[in-house]
Amino acid sequence: MQTYRQTYYWWNYWILGSILILLLIATPLLTIFFKIFEPPGSTWSHLAENLLVGYFSNTLLILLGVACCTFLLGVTCAWILTNYQFPGRRYFEWLLILPLGFPGYIMAYTYVGLLDYAGPIQTFLRNVLGIQVTGSLVDLMNIPGAIFILSITLFPYVFLLTRASFLQQSKTLQEASYLLGKGNFHTFVKVALPMARPAIVGGIALASMEVLNDYGTVKYFGVNTFTTGIFRAWFSMGDASTAIYLAAILMVMVFVILYLESLQRGNRRFTHGNGMSKPLVRLQASTAQKWVFISICSGVFLVSFLVPFFQILYWVYLTYAKVMDWNFLLLVFRSFSLAAGAGVIIAVLSVVLLYSLRLSPFKWLKNITRISILGYAIPGAVIAVGIMVPLLAIDHWIIDSPSFTRTSLVISGTLLALVFAYVVRFMAVGYNPIDSGFQKIGIHVNEASRLLGKGTAKTLWKVDLPLIKTSLVSGILLVFVDVLKELPLTLILRPFNYHTLATKAFDMATNEMIAESANASLIIILTGIVPIIFLNRLIRSKYV
Repeated sequence: MQTYRQTYYWWNYWILGSILILLLIATPLLTIFFKIFEPPGSTWSHLAENLLVGYFSNTLLILLGVACCTFLLGVTCAWILTNYQFPGRRYFEWLLILPLGFPGYIMAYTYVGLLDYAGPIQTFLRNVLGIQVTGSLVDLMNIPGAIFILSITLFPYVFLLTRASFLQQSKTLQEASYLLGKGNFHTFVKVALPMARPAIVGGIALASMEVLNDYGTVKYFGVNTFTTGIFRAWFSMGDASTAIYLAAILMVMVFVILYLESLQRGNRRFTHGNGMSKPLVRLQASTAQKWVFISICSGVFLVSFLVPFFQILYWVYLTYAKVMDWNFLLLVFRSFSLAAGAGVIIAVLSVVLLYSLRLSPFKWLKNITRISILGYAIPGAVIAVGIMVPLLAIDHWIIDSPSFTRTSLVISGTLLALVFAYVVRFMAVGYNPIDSGFQKIGIHVNEASRLLGKGTAKTLWKVDLPLIKTSLVSGILLVFVDVLKELPLTLILRPFNYHTLATKAFDMATNEMIAESANASLIIILTGIVPIIFLNRLIRSKYV
């Protein structure tokens, strides 16, 4: 009987479908892996001699700078909001998450517009105070400017994970520290901070991977990084081999970050080790502390969201009449349809993968399924190169076929290639919520349906899917938001003259139409805020 069950599971069409899905998702990584063993392109030697060191040093400086800034901002705000009671605390808990809805490239040109000669700050200084400033008020078009922009958009990663960790910590640990004569600061440094280290490092790792994925900010600021180098090698130099070499180096940097994040955990335990723990009780802040805490949280919120958001609103007020026409509405419809379609496809593929795991007793299938969520750690430019190379090879094979009469590309440069790339990049975003939904309902309801004589497909349709419909909607929504603001991957793989809201906003901003680009930017920002609010409610319901 056991042999029969294993044979049945092995030939189950769900498992066969899962293996095919995993092979497709692994295509970009396999392409880059095999291509690095081929001889480099003609421009590689020039790039290695003159630009590679700059790419590496600039990327490393931005990574270190963003890591330090997100640590300071995220941990400070998380500790204040978790451990002290003061006016406005409940509002700051979700207000400080809103910068996640602000893509870095939109934040970049918004601040440039704020600080340049025609911006509101310099206009106020000239017209009201009579102060003349030559050039930009603050020069952001450099590495420190890129660190500033990326830090204020990415610090919520550290803030969210660290706050959740602080909320889980037991009051018993802090009371023990106080009984030993230690003050609040010493308790924070010696007790709370080490216990929250996995969450802090995890948040910094997420922010670092977003830095490696960023193209819009560094491109707009004229900073050469590996991502801009991939674009230059592909579009300007026309050298796919050099782009693959740069993509491989960028992949190595991602894996190093993931390895270091795993290494710092090791086999250490970061729990309080006592099931009879006391819940965390917030301290009543003194009058002076209240002003300090409100000032810190308000300052971070103003700089990271409110000021640039109101600047976007002002630009929309000035330009909406000439920008919002039928072409703009078509652009919105096209972007929303593309994002929703990618979300639905990812949800369907995730259900196939996860349902095959429920039917299969093999541990190897569970292990290789993790490949499907690896794409979220890989920068979009790397995935785009890894997809474009095999698709171009397929197109050339089709065109060279004697029975084929067309000379144009068939697959590459189409929406099919773009959606395929979205699936590889954002599979983890839709997969994890659906996986959580399957785990909550357990396997028993599935087994009960099978005992009643229902097949696997009917059990999935009639039993499992209705029970996880909330998780399905959550996964589709999260993918929708991420696809809507994705820039580097879309720029490389989009069809000719095809725009989404993200590419249109970036294209207008780089052509000095910053005010006009605010209309597309506003839709991206408002759409990105929706899942952030749901995320904060989830944290509050779980830990508070």
